[in-house]
Formats: sequence, C-alpha cells, structure tokens
Amino acid sequence: MATIKDIANKVDVSIATVSRVLNYDETLSVSDDTKLKIFEAAESLSYKKRAQRKTKVKTFAIIHWYTEKEELEDLYYMSIRMGAEERCQQAGVQVVRYFQDNFQQMKKENVDGIIAIGKFSEAQREAFEQLATHVVYVDDYEQTKRKVDRVLVDFVQATRGVLDHFVAQGIEEIGYIGGQESHKDDATPIRDPREETFRAYLTEKGLLREEWMYRGRFAVEDGYDLMKRALEEHGDSLPSAFFVGNDSLAVGCLRALNEAGIAVPDRVQVIGVNDISVSKYVYPPLSTVKVHTGMMGEEAVDLLQERLDGRQVAKTLYLDTDLVVRGSSR
Repeated sequence: MATIKDIANKVDVSIATVSRVLNYDETLSVSDDTKLKIFEAAESLSYKKRAQRKTKVKTFAIIHWYTEKEELEDLYYMSIRMGAEERCQQAGVQVVRYFQDNFQQMKKENVDGIIAIGKFSEAQREAFEQLATHVVYVDDYEQTKRKVDRVLVDFVQATRGVLDHFVAQGIEEIGYIGGQESHKDDATPIRDPREETFRAYLTEKGLLREEWMYRGRFAVEDGYDLMKRALEEHGDSLPSAFFVGNDSLAVGCLRALNEAGIAVPDRVQVIGVNDISVSKYVYPPLSTVKVHTGMMGEEAVDLLQERLDGRQVAKTLYLDTDLVVRGSSR
C-alpha cells in the first residue's frame, strides 16, 4: 500500500507538503502545478487516504431510585445526580437519565456503564448488571455478595460527631427523629447507618431511651408530625436535644417547636443532616451535617471511568462530612 512518503519521493517534495495538499490545506503556499503532480502521483500509486479514527463517545446511564416527582421533594438526591451529570459533561460523556418508574426502558439504549443513585433491591441490582458490565452504586448501604463499586457517606462518623457535640455540652437527654425507607419493589426496611450508630453510641454510654426515638418518611411533614407527637407524649420531659436524620425532617421539627413556643436552642437543640440550600434560611438557621452530595456524583463518574480504563479491583469510597453549627444548636 502506497504511503505519503512514496508520493513525496516521486514528486520530490516534503512529506508535510504532500499531507497538507491531500488534506486541502488552504493556508499552504504551493503552486497549482505541484498540487496537480501530487494528486496525479497519489492516483498512479493507488494511494488511499486512511480514514481518521473517530473516538467513540461514551454513554453512561444514571438511574435514580426515586420518580422524577419524588426527586423534586428531596434535594439530596437531586444534588448527587447533578454532580454526576456535570462531571460527565466535563469528560465528554453522554448521559441518559432514568427514574424508578421507567428504568426498564434502558434495554433500548447501548450504555457503557450505569450510575445507580439511591437504594436498590437485589433483584434490581441483578437487572442493572445484566444491562451493563460496570455499575457504580451511590448511597446504597445494603450488603451484596458481588464485589461492586460504591460511593457512600461516612454516616457513622457523622452521627458520632453530632452526639459528641451534644455530650461535650453535658447533654444526656438526646432524642432521634429519622426516616424509614424500603425498596420500591420490596417492603423490607432498609438499614440506616445513622440510626444504627445513634443506638450503639447512646447504648454504650447508658443514655439510650427508646421512647425518645421516632421514625417516619424523610419529609418535612413527617418531621412536623413526629415532633408534635414527641411534644404531646413528653411535654416538659422533652429531650434537651434531637439528632434528626435529614434536613427536611429537621425543618418540620423546627416548625413544630416554634408553634409550641419551645425555645430553640435554649430549651431544645436540633441538628439535621445534608445541609440543603434552605437550611440556613429557616428560623432559627439549622445546624446540620454537611454532606458533599455533588462530589458523590462526581466520584461515581470517576470510578466508572476507571473501570472502563481497566481497573479490576472493586472500590468502596467513603466521603467525609462537616458539622455546621448555626442557630438551632450551640
């Protein structure tokens, strides 16, 4: 097969000149006669221009365990997804997005990998892993027999940090208001490392009181209803502090306390989790554990890229948190 060098030797010009002529470089200053000789030589030598390799654009599917409507009510998961999509854009990766109620349609797509955001049942995980060789799970704490990549929050240290903060002030009456989740296709309750750590920590110190623990959904209305219930059941014996599973619940708790005329933080301190955007604007401004949700999504994309580049060993990445003290605690 003829090469550019063969043409250059035949016409007695440089390889660079041949290349620029054959690529129709308009900035090249060379006579029409020379151009003609180059094209004639290419034809006589049966030169075929090599097709330039096109880099295949990767496609990642992002699957959300919520429906699109549910996601709008929980900024935590929306922020994770947006972080993943921004990293994909930076890396030139195409994204196809699915939610809990339509991910079955993914069979129609050809994807290089999946980022699964939320909590999924074993049956759902098996379905994902049949659709793509590589799957990264974000915020899914359930144990699995398979070795998979995961991005998680270190909720154990986050919870212990909040409780240390209370205990350091001499507070021993600590309540818990959290959420109870289950898989969409399975009613089995999902373990929550926040509640597990809360129980273990206070049991160790002899301070655990079951009657001060409440669970509902991770929603503002449930935080409001559960705190009202705590006020009705305990009155003046209400705990001096509450660790609340997420900021949405905590916002509802603050509303119930304000309506009841309970001074926050003088009578009751409240600390939530996530540091969603509205946390600093409620009254009093909410103390909370800052979770770096955008980074969770970014790291998931990076893990998936590593897999596609050949990494064989599964990784579980834990991200640290920061306690942000505002007006609802001391």
